Amino acid sequence: MTDRPLTGPAGSTEAPAGAAADATTGPTTGATGSPYRVCFVCTGNICRSPIAEAVFRARLTEAGLDGLVEADSAGTGGWHEGDGADPRAVAVLDAHGYENDHTARQFHASWFSRLDLVIALDEGHLRELRRLAPTPADAAKVRLLRSYDAATEPTGDLGVPDPYYGDITGFEECLELVEAASEGLLAAVQDTIEEAAA
Repeated sequence: MTDRPLTGPAGSTEAPAGAAADATTGPTTGATGSPYRVCFVCTGNICRSPIAEAVFRARLTEAGLDGLVEADSAGTGGWHEGDGADPRAVAVLDAHGYENDHTARQFHASWFSRLDLVIALDEGHLRELRRLAPTPADAAKVRLLRSYDAATEPTGDLGVPDPYYGDITGFEECLELVEAASEGLLAAVQDTIEEAAA
């Protein structure tokens, strides 16, 4: 799996790497030869979404799916494009044994055509991403990360709180919420790939 599978340089609006010349065919799964692509999105792509990307990549490797599924992340805004992850996010990931090689970038509507799943970290991101979606089918690709956590009340707040303005404790809490939801997300992705292969 490549480190930056969805675009070229940070901020690029190019089609995701590996996209076929025929842009009308839409996304495919690993079962048909192309990886299943997941992109995690928060506000600036330096705190929550890099944590979610790192955790999910680790889960994919543990499940032996890193050759079939690509994970990446971006932000709804471009304030931090080109920056690394927040040092507190890096410290928490390092402390828990997660790999992190991150450069922040902004999400672009043109990416929808080559993504299978767009994972929002809170309700604001969900609304913004669905507003950006070119088609209803693209909007349907956007889901809240914590909607995959079986222990979460479906009518409750499914957002992962932004830890940026707090201390390291908020980043630890962010990691816990992401880890809890990642198991359900992994199971859902596995089911999708298996159904496509059947």
